[in-house]
Amino acid sequence: MSSETVGSEKRSRVRVPRGDRRRAEIAAVAEQVFLKHGFTETTMRLVAVEAGASTETVYRHFGSKDDLFIEVVGNRTLELRQRIDTDLESTGPLPTVLKAVGTNLYESMVMPEMSALARIIVAEVSRNPALGEAFYAMCPGRTLHKLTEYLKDAQARSTFIGDDPELAANMFIGLIIGNIVPVRLFIPHRDDVGTERMQGHVDEAVRIFLAVYHAKA
Repeated sequence: MSSETVGSEKRSRVRVPRGDRRRAEIAAVAEQVFLKHGFTETTMRLVAVEAGASTETVYRHFGSKDDLFIEVVGNRTLELRQRIDTDLESTGPLPTVLKAVGTNLYESMVMPEMSALARIIVAEVSRNPALGEAFYAMCPGRTLHKLTEYLKDAQARSTFIGDDPELAANMFIGLIIGNIVPVRLFIPHRDDVGTERMQGHVDEAVRIFLAVYHAKA
């Protein structure tokens, strides 16, 4: 193997700083602790024990239990947010983009970990409104904003004919997850909203939306 090849291989390896790697490991353990014990019963000491770290180390990476939980939610939703960003940056036809966004939203809501974290937030939000605000800004609010901006651009291209892009974005999101959210929050053992029904659900939501808002060719 040539020295040039060896050098290329070394450059292709992305080294994660040890501190960042340990932070990610603790957050991954913390997710399981939160899912098992809920927010109130989870302590930084318990997370430290499960992660094989000192309590001081956990506090050094995360200043509070709130910060740790928000990071857990951020990690869990990161892939979804990235996929939706990619969907809404597409220059493809409106029906194709909406189908991709709808599929990603549906898939996220039927993920057991996602709905379990949402139930924790619902249970805690009356005592700790900041958790709800952080989650909304990170996920539902962000998705609404991104979709609204996309529809504004589509409006400028005359492919979206609604007068209120934000209202239309709200309506589309509601069509996708309106029934899934209460089912996953309150009766998660039901299996009739699984991925096997996803395609038909998303297709129908897109069809209804386009019937009102899509410019006819």
